[in-house]
Amino acid sequence: MDPSTPPDRLRPGLVFRYGALFSLGAAATVIGLYALYTVRAILIRILIALFIAVSLDPAVRQLARRGMRRGVAVTLIFLLAFALASAFLLSVIPPLVTQFGNLVDDLPGYLTRLQGRSSQFRELNDRYNISDQLQGLVGTLPSRLGSGLLGFTGRVFGAVFNGLTVLVFTVYFMADMPRIRSGIVRLFPVSRRPRARQVVDLVVDKVGGYMIGNIIISLIAGVVSFIAFTILGVRFAVPLAFVVAICDLIPMIGATLGAAIGVTVVLFTADLWPTTVLVAAFFVAYQQLENYLIAPRVLKTTVELGAAAVLIAGLVGAAVLGLVGALMAIPVAAAFNVLLNERLVAHESAAGAVAAVAGDGAAAAPPDPAPEVRGSEPRDPG
Repeated sequence: MDPSTPPDRLRPGLVFRYGALFSLGAAATVIGLYALYTVRAILIRILIALFIAVSLDPAVRQLARRGMRRGVAVTLIFLLAFALASAFLLSVIPPLVTQFGNLVDDLPGYLTRLQGRSSQFRELNDRYNISDQLQGLVGTLPSRLGSGLLGFTGRVFGAVFNGLTVLVFTVYFMADMPRIRSGIVRLFPVSRRPRARQVVDLVVDKVGGYMIGNIIISLIAGVVSFIAFTILGVRFAVPLAFVVAICDLIPMIGATLGAAIGVTVVLFTADLWPTTVLVAAFFVAYQQLENYLIAPRVLKTTVELGAAAVLIAGLVGAAVLGLVGALMAIPVAAAFNVLLNERLVAHESAAGAVAAVAGDGAAAAPPDPAPEVRGSEPRDPG
């Protein structure tokens, strides 16, 4: 070999080839990331549909265990959920629109009466001009919803299209959930597939149980709030109860947020004593009842998470996907908690098995004879 010949790693051809491969890899990565960013809206809808399908899968599996075909069970669960949602919306939307319109029309009068009753609010209004800001916000609300009839119509059709897209994907995912679970299990080595199947089923059950339980708790909160508002003679009982139910879906801070909104609206529309005070007392008492009686009974089969983990997961989910992300973050965190616990249990079992084998080997090994005993053995005369 000629000493003047450069080694292989320094040849210009190899350098160019490696540089071209690196450039192609970087370009493919950038193009792939840009493609994902372009279709992010569709991916979010698919993710929401998959999440809803996982949430409803435990109910479908219960019906399938009782001898019902999975297609029939999916159709029954879907029709039941659609009927409940339609009945709820039809019973809520007309009074919600009417009472919200009345609230917007009567807002200046409520603010004026509140200034006359409360000197603290009058001082705050004089300093920060709260009344004008609220009225200006309400006045610009139609323009925020859509610029004219065309913009509002486009938003409505866009919402309907997004809802139908999520609906269709949800039905497909619910029908093919066994195949999806089997596909996830097949990603693992053959020796680990039985354990992986158990973990996947456990995650699906926990996530579905949490979501169904959370919806039940929110419905209870909305119904009980509506009954309390009606008994106390609070105006706008339907929209306020609807807001309480929606806010109660948000983990950790949802119940407090709904209570704060309800008390604030009642403070504007009714007297401080006794209506507002009684509404505040109702929310304090109901939150204690929900935290210590209703939620533990409804969510008794779901994964327990610490308060810090729930708060962090909710904040991260809200920052990524807004309200939908906040709702999805807790079950996702519960799923990771299940996976982490299963991993820790597997490591502990493996460590215990190794220790047991080592102990059995030490017990079965014959004792080493003492040196003096070996020295005292007779020599072989041969």
